[in-house]
Amino acid sequence: MNSPNERLKWLIAAVALIAGASQTLAANPPDADQKGPVFLKEPTNRIDFSNSTGAEIECKASGNPMPEIIWIRSDGTAVGDVPGLRQISSDGKLVFPPFRAEDYRQEVHAQVYACLARNQFGSIISRDVHVRAVVSQFYITEAENEYVIKGNAAVVKCKIPSFVADFVQVEAWVDEEGTELWRNNATNAYDGKYLVLPSGELHIREVGPEDGYKSYQCRTKHRLTGETRLSATKGRLVITEPVGSVAPKVEIKDKVGIFVAKSNSSLALLCPAQSYPIPAFRWYKFIEGTTRKQAVVLNDRVKQVSGTLIIKDAVVEDSGKYLCVVNNSVGGESVETVLTVTAPLSAKIDPPTQTVDFGRPAVFTCQYTGNPIKTVSWMKDGKAIGHSEPVLRIESVKKEDKGMYQCFVRNDQESAEASAELKLGGRFDPPVIRQAFQEETMEPGPSVFLKCVAGGNPTPEISWELDGKKIANNDRYQVGQYVTVNGDVVSYLNITSVHANDGGLYKCIAKSKVGVAEHSAKLNVYGLPYIRQMEKKAIVAGETLMVTCPVAGYPIDSIVWERDNRALPINRKQKVFPNGTLIIENVERNSDQATYTCVAKNQEGYSARGSLEVQVMVLPRIIPFAFEEGPAQVGQYLTLHCSVPGGDLPLNVDWTLDGQPISEDLGITTARVGRRGSVLTIEAVEASHAGNFTCHARNLAGHQQFTTPLNVYVPPRWILEPTDKAFAQGSDAKVECKADGFPKPQVTWKKAVGDTPGEYKDLKKSDNIRVEEGTLHVDNIQKTNEGYYLCEAINGIGSGLSAVIMISVQAPPEFTEKLRNQTARRGEPAVLQCEAKGEKPIGILWNMNNMRLDPKNDNRYTIREEILSTGVMSSLSIKRTERSDSALFTCVATNAFGSDDASINMIVQEVPEMPYALKVLDKSGRSVQLSWAQPYDGNSPLDRYIIEFKRSRASWSEIDRVIVPGHTTEAQVQKLSPATTYNIRIVAENAIGTSQSSEAVTIITAEEAPSGKPQNIKVEPVNQTTMRVTWKPPPRTEWNGEILGYYVGYKLSNTNSSYVFETINFITEEGKEHNLELQNLRVYTQYSVVIQAFNKIGAGPLSEEEKQFTAEGTPSQPPSDTACTTLTSQTIRVGWVSPPLESANGVIKTYKVVYAPSDEWYDETKRHYKKTASSDTVLHGLKKYTNYTMQVLATTAGGDGVRSVPIHCQTEPDVPEAPTDVKALVMGNAAILVSWRPPAQPNGIITQYTVYSKAEGAETETKTQKVPHYQMSFEATELEKNKPYEFWVTASTTIGEGQQSKSIVAMPSDQVPAKIASFDDTFTATFKEDAKMPCLAVGAPQPEITWKIKGVEFSANDRMRLLPDGSLLIKSVNRQDAGDYSCHAENSIAKDSITHKLIVLAPPQSPHVTLSATTTDALTVKLKPHEGDTAPLHGYTLHYKPEFGEWETSEVSVDSQKHNIEGLLCGSRYQVYATGFNNIGAGEASDILNTRTKGQKPKLPEKPRFIEVSSNSVSLHFKAWKDGGCPMSHFVVESKKRDQIEWNQISNNVKPDNNYVVLDLEPATWYNLRITAHNSAGFTVAEYDFATLTVTGGTIAPLDDGTSHGNVHTRIRLPAWMPEWLDLNFMVPLIATVVVVAVGICVVCVALSRRRADDLRGGQKDVYYDVVYNQTMGPGATLDKRRPDLRDELGYIAPPNRKLPPVPGSNYNTCDRIKRGRGGLRSNHSTWDPRRNPNLYEELKAPPVPMHGNHYGHAHGNAECHYRHPGMEDEICPYATFHLLGFREEMDPTKAMNFQTFPHQNGHAGPVPGHAGTMLPPGHPGHVHSRSGSQSMPRANRYQRKNSQGGQSSIYTPAPEYDDPANCAEEDQYRRYTRVNSQGGSLYSGPGPEYDDPANCAPEEDQYGSQYGGPYGQPYDHYGSRGSMGRRSIGSARNPGNGSPEPPPPPPRNHDMSNSSFNDSKESNEISEAECDRDHGPRGNYGAVKRSPQPKDQRSTEEMRKLIERNETGPKQLQLQQANGAGFTAYDTMAV
Repeated sequence: MNSPNERLKWLIAAVALIAGASQTLAANPPDADQKGPVFLKEPTNRIDFSNSTGAEIECKASGNPMPEIIWIRSDGTAVGDVPGLRQISSDGKLVFPPFRAEDYRQEVHAQVYACLARNQFGSIISRDVHVRAVVSQFYITEAENEYVIKGNAAVVKCKIPSFVADFVQVEAWVDEEGTELWRNNATNAYDGKYLVLPSGELHIREVGPEDGYKSYQCRTKHRLTGETRLSATKGRLVITEPVGSVAPKVEIKDKVGIFVAKSNSSLALLCPAQSYPIPAFRWYKFIEGTTRKQAVVLNDRVKQVSGTLIIKDAVVEDSGKYLCVVNNSVGGESVETVLTVTAPLSAKIDPPTQTVDFGRPAVFTCQYTGNPIKTVSWMKDGKAIGHSEPVLRIESVKKEDKGMYQCFVRNDQESAEASAELKLGGRFDPPVIRQAFQEETMEPGPSVFLKCVAGGNPTPEISWELDGKKIANNDRYQVGQYVTVNGDVVSYLNITSVHANDGGLYKCIAKSKVGVAEHSAKLNVYGLPYIRQMEKKAIVAGETLMVTCPVAGYPIDSIVWERDNRALPINRKQKVFPNGTLIIENVERNSDQATYTCVAKNQEGYSARGSLEVQVMVLPRIIPFAFEEGPAQVGQYLTLHCSVPGGDLPLNVDWTLDGQPISEDLGITTARVGRRGSVLTIEAVEASHAGNFTCHARNLAGHQQFTTPLNVYVPPRWILEPTDKAFAQGSDAKVECKADGFPKPQVTWKKAVGDTPGEYKDLKKSDNIRVEEGTLHVDNIQKTNEGYYLCEAINGIGSGLSAVIMISVQAPPEFTEKLRNQTARRGEPAVLQCEAKGEKPIGILWNMNNMRLDPKNDNRYTIREEILSTGVMSSLSIKRTERSDSALFTCVATNAFGSDDASINMIVQEVPEMPYALKVLDKSGRSVQLSWAQPYDGNSPLDRYIIEFKRSRASWSEIDRVIVPGHTTEAQVQKLSPATTYNIRIVAENAIGTSQSSEAVTIITAEEAPSGKPQNIKVEPVNQTTMRVTWKPPPRTEWNGEILGYYVGYKLSNTNSSYVFETINFITEEGKEHNLELQNLRVYTQYSVVIQAFNKIGAGPLSEEEKQFTAEGTPSQPPSDTACTTLTSQTIRVGWVSPPLESANGVIKTYKVVYAPSDEWYDETKRHYKKTASSDTVLHGLKKYTNYTMQVLATTAGGDGVRSVPIHCQTEPDVPEAPTDVKALVMGNAAILVSWRPPAQPNGIITQYTVYSKAEGAETETKTQKVPHYQMSFEATELEKNKPYEFWVTASTTIGEGQQSKSIVAMPSDQVPAKIASFDDTFTATFKEDAKMPCLAVGAPQPEITWKIKGVEFSANDRMRLLPDGSLLIKSVNRQDAGDYSCHAENSIAKDSITHKLIVLAPPQSPHVTLSATTTDALTVKLKPHEGDTAPLHGYTLHYKPEFGEWETSEVSVDSQKHNIEGLLCGSRYQVYATGFNNIGAGEASDILNTRTKGQKPKLPEKPRFIEVSSNSVSLHFKAWKDGGCPMSHFVVESKKRDQIEWNQISNNVKPDNNYVVLDLEPATWYNLRITAHNSAGFTVAEYDFATLTVTGGTIAPLDDGTSHGNVHTRIRLPAWMPEWLDLNFMVPLIATVVVVAVGICVVCVALSRRRADDLRGGQKDVYYDVVYNQTMGPGATLDKRRPDLRDELGYIAPPNRKLPPVPGSNYNTCDRIKRGRGGLRSNHSTWDPRRNPNLYEELKAPPVPMHGNHYGHAHGNAECHYRHPGMEDEICPYATFHLLGFREEMDPTKAMNFQTFPHQNGHAGPVPGHAGTMLPPGHPGHVHSRSGSQSMPRANRYQRKNSQGGQSSIYTPAPEYDDPANCAEEDQYRRYTRVNSQGGSLYSGPGPEYDDPANCAPEEDQYGSQYGGPYGQPYDHYGSRGSMGRRSIGSARNPGNGSPEPPPPPPRNHDMSNSSFNDSKESNEISEAECDRDHGPRGNYGAVKRSPQPKDQRSTEEMRKLIERNETGPKQLQLQQANGAGFTAYDTMAV
């Protein structure tokens, strides 16, 4: 851009974008919130970026409405998106994404952009934005060698390629040692040898020879990419030694330099001259515009290092021409450098916004800074307005002047802009058309009335046009208008008798000075086409012609324009529109000046034509001109020629100077040259001729001008010469000094050195002295400013001007300090001083508190004066200060020019008093807000308060402090610890000292949630499902209170599930670790554990997550697909597949193969183990031809997993070993008997034996003889007598012949001694099988064979006999037959014997079982085998059962010394016995071990601790009860008034840890309270009497009824239906005795009648003897619970009409449920056995007990009574066995008493096979009976059990009179038990009618699981907490036809009732009566019946555990078998 005009061209082009901004807008007073656009964020001048980074240019503007942002190019066109290279974001940013080098486009990446912001109030354009994208290119830098003369300074340069020179700069230099030299602006850097100049060169001072050996590399940095690199070459110094003297030399290219630098940067001006001797360098600066120069002043900012001038923090004033002069003794040289210091351009328009009324002037001033400034220009709304002065003045504001104005300042490098808004003032509304005519089509003839209504302020005028031509009034057109009341203008156009020619476009125009509004519409008049006459159109060349054809007539079919009879358009510039509009763009005279014809046609073909003549006018064109280059000298001749070669004639050419016409008297002449030129001539240039000369050319087309400036050199001349001045001291002095000239003179001021003029020095720039535009300003002038001053004006033309003036200062007295405070400590001396400056003489007086101070009146005061050069000093001394000296001392100074005073506020100071009223305003856990009262400050401001605080136990020597400013009386003490006691006090401090401490206050900070995390967290696996978490509390300081406990959270690691938290109470022991075992976890699974402590405020932070795996478990599934393959006779390959991954429960480390010969498999000690990590292995070293059994198991760190199913493989056969022994026995002179024993290892099936014989000594061949495999001897015949023969034997298998036996020699002989051919051997016989022992003998004579058994001569009997071949046969071997058997053969010659050993293999005998230890839930027993067992024992089966449970079994290995039976009930009786088993079978049972787990029933509390009485309630403290070692489950609470009979149940589920309040009692009333406490060991019943208090809180008198109030009742209360006279103490024993005797007689009779044989043990028996209790009990009698052999007692019996609410959670009671059918049996309101199949009556298998030799059978109990015969609802099931409720047989198992019913006599008569007793194996000792059969049986045999070892009794009790079962409704649901006959009736009489039928309340399955067999279920833990009635049988069925032996009878009873007595408590393990509903009591873990898994148990262990916890585990369904297909009905239970 060479000129400002060119630079603005592109901005002018932006007009196209500023749509709407130039429209006429409303001139309303602008709303306060509406404004034009203003830039908030304007882009910078230059944007350089790398193609790898891209760039974003942000442009933001504000305004209201929000301006629109548009980006434009330098040509004014809008910028669009270029995919991938340039895009405009939605928020107005111009974005250049990173791009590839090959995508570089110059028009995008090297372009000048601008940001345009516009809204309806105007438009503004940003400064020019020069965008330059730099493509990353490879470049290298080079450090150049520098040639230097020794001793001179060297400047090493770094050569940077020109294409990156703008972006790469030197950062540092590196020498060959790696030392880095950085650019440094520090002062000390200029003193060293090396200096990196600001421009990057390395400056080396005083080069010596040693510098020639060094090399240097430059490190450069790319400012766009940040890349740094070292130069590719190393630069060196080439040092030359001068031969002689060398004059300074400078290369021609370095003699003149131009340097441009930014302000505030550092720069270096080089003077590259070298010489010898070393030259001197001096720098000068030329005075601007002159040839005069001054030496450069060196200071901290300007340094000279050798010849280099370094300027730090350059300022614009540093710009100018510098000269470096170099001299030495030989010559001199100089270097010229022009320095331009640029400052960033900035501009500001004042005012930024102004509101001006119409017609008033507006002025905008552009204030700009920066250097250099080339041009100033103005724009309005984005359009240049051709103004280039800093001030823009609008003389008269018009409507169109409203908008945005911008001032642009520019130089070659950058530009800046500022904007301002001009708003129109006053109340102005632009015209608005309020009502207007519409388009109309009509026939000719009638008149037409067109109306327009317009409004506005000022009132507009309305004019009319037809087709663009103004309408004037005539005879047919009439225009009129008037103004309405509201100010609107109404105008109308009347057309009389309208013609077709009147048609056209009518327009009404409303116009005022603030705007224009218009409306147009067509009037169509039917008629032929008509074109109105068109006037000649003149247009300036280059503009656009737009004309519309004025057509009338209607309808018109087409309008066409023609030229020279050619239809337009005929070129691209022409556009024709159907409405008749013709547009010609860029009109030119040659091509477009012509006559154009408009042709209008209608459909009938009629047409009209009209012509338009277009004249094109051309603007003048002036050829640019200029004066000679450079300013002109005064008197010089000048001429200018203005030539106008273009433009229409006539032309008018004239001249102006600075806008004014040129007159002759200026000494300037102008002359016209032809019609197109003019010459301006200046004969002698004068100073007044300087200015802008403008040539103006005008013609009809317009006006053009061209301007050129003329500068004239003029020497300075005074405009205002300075004169002497005198100023009052302290005033602001101003001395003007102004001079004129060209160039403009530089005005400087200097001050004379000393008091006389002569030598002057520059004024130091300071805060109060400044020179502005030649005027000297001295602010606040003082005496020091007095002196001579020189003003000098120089512009380089002539010698310049100067003037010397004297500035004097007149000073009245003055105190520099008007008021000051002075302090002194009380009692110390003080001196007060006043110094007055000014013209002497000065007198000074002292006042104290405005009273004259006279030292004569007080000798403590002394005044002295001292004369100073500047004034007078007066001192007031006080010997010792007192408090009264705290006063205002004033000194008054007076001289001839005035007076002044100064005050000294004397403050006598002391330490403050202590603060008081210390209070606590607020406190929290960590801070406390305090307030206090400010104490007396001791006349010294309180500097601070010190708040001291400490913990209450610490001493005041260990304190913390908080320092508070002295001006406050409130403060907060922070960083306290929560929940801590603090003592706080406060101390005040001033400059003198510290006060005493205030009284201390004590506070306790509030608690907060803990802030510390638990420490030392360790998570360790305990086992496979348990992890132990241990931790220690957080640090004590982080408790923030007392920790109550911890939340321990755990979850599966690597899952997003939330933590499961458990709460742990805090352990108070100091330093003790907390721990928690997390149980029921998954095996070998990683868990994450976090812990947080909590106190009463809340929980603290979570600890860090600790992760740990549970211990590896053992694989739960065996390896699958186990297979074995025989490889050889001694190797087998075993292969398998790993168990599934999910069952591994750990990392499988190895596999174990367990193998042994199959016949030794039972013996664990004989098994071999092989470990391998692979999935197959080869077993070596096996026995040949042996069947092996193998199992495979996987092993983890948790142990061995499940073994696979055994597999079997047999090794291959091999050749056998040699026969183990050989005998050769002489049989005669030619025969020898050879016998042998088979090989020890036959290694296969022996097929034959081969006997070898050979005559000894002779070379005869060996004879062989094959012998069958079963033959063990061979008789060799045809031998020679007395000749020795050698014999040996081999065995053969299918593989081949084996080894030969030892050789034996025998010789045939006549003498044949007795010899036995058989060998000593061991024979094993199986129990009850036959055995045969051989004894083959030879001899002659025939020997006699005899046998001895265990040393005793054998005599034949039924079982043993001698066979003819000498063998001994034993039939049906028994254990006693084992032993040694010897066979003796004897003849006359010799005798021989052999001994056999017989081993009898029998089932094991009964093992020894002893109790080792007991706990609350486990028993430990020791097992020892019977000493007499011969066969190896394979293991034990342990049988155990709870007192009222079924038998369960457990397998125990033979090696186990002890065995734990776990999961037992607390405090319960158990029976235990064991059997052994071996490969023969199961053996005999051991004695039954009766024991019990630890724990007792609940213990009674003391009444005062338990009961707390008030007037209408009683509080029960259940914590007073002791649990007896077994956890309490719940309590049942019942109460009644003392005189009532019925008990009211209050709650049947009170938790043990709670207190319970019985409400709604009557005051002053006696009550009975019955509490039943339950745990798994049983329940305890306690009754209490109490009286409620009176309403006033008093007590009432006690009742005397023979009871002991407050204690547990000891007498048994009579039921209401008993007569009062009946004495239960007498009747109960009497009735009980009668009943028991009668029952005993019946039992004996029945037993005798059913005997079948006299041997109860061996023979077949149908009936066992059983015994009943021979005890009688009257009503109300109970068993003595103190009897050692009775550990549980009778249950209590409630009245028959007791009421109980339904069990919580059930919707109706159980009886109802049962009566409604079986549909509810499986509901969640009943306790059903979840382990059964849906078939409720499916037979259950017997438990897996090892079978004895005669195998247990099933116990065929009574057939199940689910069949109901019509009319037999209340009958007892035939042969059903019942327990007589109320008797206890736990201690002695022989005391069980059962009833058995008769069969029905309805066709089902006959003996029912089977009975409910247990069939024991043969030889079972009689005392093994248990009491398992003693249960009551309700109707459906729901509680009949397989009596495991109990006998049976038959007592026949017909009792058909039982009442209707329907009575067991909801209200009677609690009479569900049988009671002692109240009238003492016998066993044979049925109970009274009030007994209901409990059996009817029971479904066919054991819904209640009661241990007592009655329908008492378990709404509480106690009733039947021991489990169910359905039990497994361990006996064999008793069936007359099955051949199984019967069990022995029970042992005789030994129970003695003499110990019976009344008990004093109703404790009992029996069932209470409150049990119709059974299933929702809190079972806990005590009521579950533990049993080993059975095949019928259809649930996993985990499921069972959950069911037990949910109280859903009921009894096993009875294993009931239908007998003869008969159905039976059970009678009701009777209790005795």
